[in-house]
Amino acid sequence: MAPKETLEKWVEAFNNNDADAICELYSDDAVNHQVAEKPVVGKENIRHFFKEDFARAKMTCIVVNMFQDGEWAILEWKDPLGLRGSGFFRIRNGKIVFQRGYWDKLSFLRIHNLSVPGE
Repeated sequence: MAPKETLEKWVEAFNNNDADAICELYSDDAVNHQVAEKPVVGKENIRHFFKEDFARAKMTCIVVNMFQDGEWAILEWKDPLGLRGSGFFRIRNGKIVFQRGYWDKLSFLRIHNLSVPGE
């Protein structure tokens, strides 16, 4: 499976809030490092990360742009609430081995009425 195809499946699983389906797209030793969070290492830890996030907020990924360059896939996204971000995915043999995401955590917390540090 080409990196872009894997990323399309990732978006589908994300929008279905399906932590198990999304996790199957990661290699056993994958790293998911979101800019505002500590890196999450390993498939099972990534599953737990998504289960927690999906439980605390309804999130939707609307694809703005999707690119592929070799084993890298790049996703520029927005959501219906006005958030925007991007993700860089290194994909080998159809599995995500590394993910780096960029988004505004403070805006996310405020939009979803979640606890904001210092407020």
